[in-house]
Amino acid sequence: MYLRYGAFSYLPPLTDDEIAAQVRYALLKGWPVSIEHSTDPHPRNIYWEMWGLPLFDLDEPDGVMAEINACRSTFPEHYVRVLAYDASLGRQTTAMQFLVQRPGTEADLVLTRTEGNDRTQRYGVVVRRSDSPGPNDGG
Repeated sequence: MYLRYGAFSYLPPLTDDEIAAQVRYALLKGWPVSIEHSTDPHPRNIYWEMWGLPLFDLDEPDGVMAEINACRSTFPEHYVRVLAYDASLGRQTTAMQFLVQRPGTEADLVLTRTEGNDRTQRYGVVVRRSDSPGPNDGG
């Protein structure tokens, strides 16, 4: 399954030049940038591991790109995303986020439904690797 996550998720993967252009845009807007990584693509997993501290006081995307490449080389099978924060309203909000790396094999998100008393239905999302058998795959 191809995970759709953040801005630009329906476009082909961004090149390094396109990533640098988006980082430059964020920096020109005065948005600090941070880099995060994770192996868990669950939609409710919003807290990924930070790669270092947020990159304040940068004017050019070269420093951010160096950190992105360091994170990619350290975690080649993780999802890596870039976030830009906007504090102009007196609170820190995420202004932009997008993936800059995907693992070679992505996990499948399987929707499960459980029926209970009085026709209640509960839904859940199960994450499984694409190469492992699922409930409908004979496993």
